[in-house]
Amino acid sequence: MIVSPSSAFKVVDVKVICVEALDPKLCSNVLNSKSGGAKDVDLVTLAQYTIDVARDNITNTINLIKSFIIKSGNDPEANAHYETCLMHFDDENETCVLSDIDYTQELLKKGRYGGVNIGATAVRIDVGDCIIGVTPDDPPYPDKSNIPQYADVILHVVKIILIISNYLTQK
Repeated sequence: MIVSPSSAFKVVDVKVICVEALDPKLCSNVLNSKSGGAKDVDLVTLAQYTIDVARDNITNTINLIKSFIIKSGNDPEANAHYETCLMHFDDENETCVLSDIDYTQELLKKGRYGGVNIGATAVRIDVGDCIIGVTPDDPPYPDKSNIPQYADVILHVVKIILIISNYLTQK
């Protein structure tokens, strides 16, 4: 039995992926920085790269949250908000954004592309829990820091992972 090299890897045009993105320009910038502008690219490689981009953004956001915890020492409401955000982003004892993205990467390496979608969705939920709160009864903290903008970038990048995982699960 001979397997042709073209069937070994799933490829999709970056433009096709980015048309589905929340921010097509950001998507194009992220994916083209890996693909070098190639028309068709290996989806697993793109997914791994995009997970790495998300992880870098998550790490930067964790560092930012930690700095705001220090700065908010005299404001109990702000401090509580940033502590809660830190818990959703980086808590070794619970599911958090950082562990979710690591799990997503693990599933990608195992070829469990449906699981990649689930892991990326968990990232989005945990980011949302930081920014808008866990329950609708709890009004979001009026955060004037740049944490919501950092979180928004993570959400956009993770949406790209979701799109790629959908293509990977197609036969």
